[in-house]
Amino acid sequence: MSYSEQFQRIDGLLMASRALWQVKAFECIDLPWRVAFPELAKQVWAIEDDLLDDIDADPQQLMVHLLPALQRDLTATRQCWPLDMLTAKKPQQHDIDELLVPGLSAAEQPHFSAHIKGRKWQQIVSFCNGLKHSNTEVLEWCAGKGHLGRLIAKAQHRAVTSIEWQQTLCDKGAAFAKQWQLPQRFVCADAFSPQSGALLKVDQQAVALHACGDLHVALLQHAANVGTKSVVISPCCYHLIRAKTYQPLSQQAKASQLTLSKHDLQLPLQHSTIANDKARSLRLQEVAWRLGFDALQRDVTQSGCYLPIPAVKQSQLSGSFEQFCQWAAAQKQLVLPPTWSASHYQTLGLTRQRLTRRIDLVAHLFREHLERWLILDRCCFMQESGYQVSLSEFCAPHISPRNTLISATCLNSERNGAVE
Repeated sequence: MSYSEQFQRIDGLLMASRALWQVKAFECIDLPWRVAFPELAKQVWAIEDDLLDDIDADPQQLMVHLLPALQRDLTATRQCWPLDMLTAKKPQQHDIDELLVPGLSAAEQPHFSAHIKGRKWQQIVSFCNGLKHSNTEVLEWCAGKGHLGRLIAKAQHRAVTSIEWQQTLCDKGAAFAKQWQLPQRFVCADAFSPQSGALLKVDQQAVALHACGDLHVALLQHAANVGTKSVVISPCCYHLIRAKTYQPLSQQAKASQLTLSKHDLQLPLQHSTIANDKARSLRLQEVAWRLGFDALQRDVTQSGCYLPIPAVKQSQLSGSFEQFCQWAAAQKQLVLPPTWSASHYQTLGLTRQRLTRRIDLVAHLFREHLERWLILDRCCFMQESGYQVSLSEFCAPHISPRNTLISATCLNSERNGAVE
């Protein structure tokens, strides 16, 4: 099935299921789809609280627990959704047992991986190993300290230009390149500036590992405009965009009726990755306290709207709920009444926390497919721009859930010459 055909099927599924995933759980005081999907509502409340995180972390378990009830609701209302897309098995994941980089000796590796967290280093190595060897110059987009670029320069003996907007990171990366005599230079520039766009060339391979949102989109647009020979990216953080809503790239996506907010675009990033019980307990407590304060402020202000508060320090969760509410009220310049029941609102907060977890659980049925929709938008755009596109996974999900690799090769011989 072509990328265009895949996009159309996923677009149909997401359009039909919008009521289940295009929701803001923190704003809800009941399951927003309870009336339309009564069997699903009954099922999510039948799941024990202690099981929610484990089910959420396992896509197969998520479907086992939720799909039968959803199917009963659809049958009762004579709706037909392509639910087979949710159950379709993904290709076997390839796990990485060794971090071997051809062209980098065992003695050199500690110098190149120093001060890089383990999973990040694994991502860099896997991305680098996924690049076809070539003599083409490399443009590293949103480079940071240039960890990926320096590995490419060393292992593949290729000239690398690394673009990064923070001068301090450029300086550190340039110092390492000089020390190791690597063919890597740094350009301090904003990725959205004309200066960065002008660095794209025809005979070049542009790479970006987890450049966020509009940053990797800008790279695709610049490369397509110039006809850059090869573009290899791994998208990340789709919600970090400058517009209020998602701006589709391909003609396919522009024709879709889906309108995606920044909140919608965070759905693919919602995975249960909290490792230990203490951290998980604190997170649940924070959510319950935030929602308890929200219940309080709704009564005080007579508002039906959720009131977000700033980031909470862990130390603030060691005090009392009443102290937490006093702090939150001060942050929002809200005057609380002289007397109010902390225990009452704390109980309301816990009740709403249990509710939001179940709203999110159902929405997560569709998180992989929303991400696939976004990825296919990028693939279709590059195909429309004259590129041959392939999709793969450059690392295992536990190394990074953002493990999709989009590889695009320009097919326009007049602009690009012979493609390798």
